Amino acid sequence: MKRVDVIIIGAGAAGLMCGIEAGKRGRKVLILDKADKVGKKILISGGGRCNFTNLYTEPDNFLSENPHFCKSALSRYTQWDFIALMESHGLSWEEKSLGQLFCDQKAKAVVELLVDECHSVNVKIELRCTIKDITKDKAFGVSTTAGDYACTSLVIATGGPSIPAMGATDFALGAAKKFSINTLPFVPALVPFTFSQDELDNFFKDLSGISTDVSITTKDGTTFKEAILFTHRGISGPAVLQASSYWKEGESISINLFPDNNIEAWLIEQREKHPLAELKTILSYKLSKRLAGKLCERLFSNKPMQQYNPQEIINIAEQLNNWQLTPNGTEGLRTAEVSRGGVDTNELSSKTMESKKVEDLYFIGEGVDVTGHLGGFNFQWAWASGWCAGQFV
Repeated sequence: MKRVDVIIIGAGAAGLMCGIEAGKRGRKVLILDKADKVGKKILISGGGRCNFTNLYTEPDNFLSENPHFCKSALSRYTQWDFIALMESHGLSWEEKSLGQLFCDQKAKAVVELLVDECHSVNVKIELRCTIKDITKDKAFGVSTTAGDYACTSLVIATGGPSIPAMGATDFALGAAKKFSINTLPFVPALVPFTFSQDELDNFFKDLSGISTDVSITTKDGTTFKEAILFTHRGISGPAVLQASSYWKEGESISINLFPDNNIEAWLIEQREKHPLAELKTILSYKLSKRLAGKLCERLFSNKPMQQYNPQEIINIAEQLNNWQLTPNGTEGLRTAEVSRGGVDTNELSSKTMESKKVEDLYFIGEGVDVTGHLGGFNFQWAWASGWCAGQFV
């Protein structure tokens, strides 16, 4: 049996960061992962460019049963710290919308940075290594397909089960339950909405590929203003992915198709300027022609503008500002960017990420019940939680 100080299960963003920090402290660290590559989710993130953090990271960008838990880690390892690490390796970045930062040298360069940092402090990484069992006596025993190991500190950094085609599982929940640590079930987050087959046939399929800027409000009052994308399965796009993290089955969502316009005043103006033009033609000045036509089929009677009385104009504006849709579900973990749920934060120290019940057992990253908004926030949580655990393992 090989002995090390620290075993980290999971060679993703959080696990690699934890390994780097523990290695800097002179700890003998071994990172184990069943994948054939390091950082597989990093490599596909941001369309291969890695949306590695967000300039505007704040605790309010994260969901958790305990919204205060993330504050300690995020304040001790910030977006500026990771930016400095990038720059120290000669990597540059571009800010897209809403503070999202993407690596100019692509996601592969970010993974290489992390691996180089690991190697510089003698962290060993073992791939194609499946965990068979974990035990604890005085030390932890980790039985794997690559042999048996013992360690003083054990870190679970296996993420959540989103995108199972890449090998993602709920390993973190199983590990927690083995040690009687409370968990919250994983559910899809940052995921497209789906609709009934009847809705798809009669509405959404004809709109597939259309994108437009909207604001979406969920039942709890949370609003996101970004783009929506119609697909043959329903709706996607940044605004939808954000809203999905707050949506519960059976609830409706409200879509404001004109978040930046006083649409009632605009419709009145158009009625004066173009009295003979039909409503669908007028709406196509601001929306795609296909979407304008479908909205008129679904929500209003389509007729020349001069035939609408003032109350009808008010009603049309209200519908456009508060279009109610009720998804029948989401596309699930298959396409979800992350998963909500994980190890109950009440079971962990917010300073160290260590279990309160089991000494020297740590949980970091997506496997913990902290889920970020779309736009680099989940990576920042991975860096921060991994960094914090790395100071103590």
